[in-house]
Amino acid sequence: MTRGTDTAAAAGTWTLGDLTVNRIGFGAMRLTGSAAFDLGTPSDRERSVSVLRRAIELGVNHIDTAAFYFSRLRSANELINRALAPYPDDLVIATKVWPGRSPSGEWVWATPEQLRGQVEENLRQLGRDHLDVVNLRIPPSHRTGSIADHFGALADLRDAGLVRHLGISNATSEQLAEAQAIAPVVCVQNAYTIGAPAGEHDLLRVCGDQGIAFVPFFAIAGAGRERGANATEHEAVLAVARAHGVSPAQVRLAWTLQQGPHVLAIPGTGNPDHLVENVAAGSLRLSDEEMARLQSPPSTAVE
Repeated sequence: MTRGTDTAAAAGTWTLGDLTVNRIGFGAMRLTGSAAFDLGTPSDRERSVSVLRRAIELGVNHIDTAAFYFSRLRSANELINRALAPYPDDLVIATKVWPGRSPSGEWVWATPEQLRGQVEENLRQLGRDHLDVVNLRIPPSHRTGSIADHFGALADLRDAGLVRHLGISNATSEQLAEAQAIAPVVCVQNAYTIGAPAGEHDLLRVCGDQGIAFVPFFAIAGAGRERGANATEHEAVLAVARAHGVSPAQVRLAWTLQQGPHVLAIPGTGNPDHLVENVAAGSLRLSDEEMARLQSPPSTAVE
């Protein structure tokens, strides 16, 4: 598989409202350190800046970030600002609110009235006068609750011109329907990877039927989540990777993108070599047999 010449355009495009993006994007969470938040060691600032600039060179025009993506020494939003401002005209930056972190790193959950402050925090850090896409990130404890008050507050901010488009994250089909009754939803951002539970497949299909982008996070990391991919990998994934001469991470990304034309990928990395591999995964096409084999991989994994 070609490395270094593939661009994000190879995976095709989708629209977030009136904004067209390449389906291979970039997640900013891992720019700040060896693991997300304060779980690892802070990153090298110039290396993170160079990764962001290289992503743009490779055709990435969709970056996912958040004000709460920071480690002891690094802020993802500020790195994006430093690396890319003045921003390319076609660059779409998506962020998320509801969770937040104090300067000491403690997690807080905003009230509907506090969402404006979180939006303005993202605006300041990114150096922008509006946000392209804001996802309402639903807390795990609220997965079965109403999101009307919080999403309604974001809809008001959209009407005020601070936000262009709205999405929801960590959501259920019921919450998607509730949000859509308030304002248009352009994307749903949920955890999704090989071996995902049936409910996540159902929501992916609902989004496809309604023309809404489905944006998986942890597509590579899976159960490793914020700490990154585990040292073990399913044999089915390894076998497909060997057959194509690619990495398991590239197989996982290709599988994700082939779930539907409305599926976007936002793999994150602070490693320039991994960035090139992630973007190249947009050119990888898996056969129907390989897709079926990966749909429900055996529970066993190997080192």
